[in-house]
Amino acid sequence: MPNTHRDHPDYEALRPQAVALRRAGLSRRQIRDRLGVSLTDATLTYLLEGEPPPEWTKRPNAKDQLRERARELRKQGRTYDEIVAELGVAKSSVSLWVRDLPKPRKSPEAMHQMREARWAPYREARDRQIEETRAEAINQIGDLTERDLFLIGVGLYWSEGSKSKPHRRSERVIFINSDPDMIEVYLAWLKLLGVEREHLRFAVMIHESADVAASERHWADLVGVDVSALCKTTLKKHNPKTVRKNVGEEYHGCLVIRVLQSAELYRRIEGWWYGIVLGAKRSA
Repeated sequence: MPNTHRDHPDYEALRPQAVALRRAGLSRRQIRDRLGVSLTDATLTYLLEGEPPPEWTKRPNAKDQLRERARELRKQGRTYDEIVAELGVAKSSVSLWVRDLPKPRKSPEAMHQMREARWAPYREARDRQIEETRAEAINQIGDLTERDLFLIGVGLYWSEGSKSKPHRRSERVIFINSDPDMIEVYLAWLKLLGVEREHLRFAVMIHESADVAASERHWADLVGVDVSALCKTTLKKHNPKTVRKNVGEEYHGCLVIRVLQSAELYRRIEGWWYGIVLGAKRSA
């Protein structure tokens, strides 16, 4: 450090005064005025060497305030992009300011929202494609002829209805299903076959933990009978170890439809089915 300013003629006398004034909290301008001598900025700097300026003379640094706010936001779990959006600063600055802080863990709700937002466009495109394909398929079916319904009903019953076993012969027409559309198609098929409604018996089969009364009303309304006309409901025991997905307001169990005195009808259904099988084999 050069000694030019220390060679000032009043340096030795001014130095203690300047230091005392600085420690008293005065600014450079106030010290210069108090000393009452003409001093250059450089000379005053040397007079005050080693003495930090008082806090009140420091100008607030806007970046310091932004930095502190960025750190507060990071501690609250905000992402870099969220901090940048709120503070209007560069992402590189945010990274520099908060890089020593641990990366916040996202809540399950936040993770779910992120996944939903990410996949929403794909789901929307998929749903549109599904609807378009479904509409095209519906148009391809058009109106059903009686023969169409007859063949559909045979296949429907043989896949979903009760069947006689070689070890336990039971020629009864019983259909059980949880799909209302299946039930309506099946009833339309029975009507086509000439089965009278008075020969039908309806009953609900459902888990005991469900809303049994609401489900009984649901099925009674679907088939057009009073709840009192339903046969006794079969309740399935609830196993707490089993995780069931068929729960909630949309769960109504199954509807059981029995045709009275149906041995002859069962034999015909069995024959119709094997006739379809033979016809398919001949067409292969």
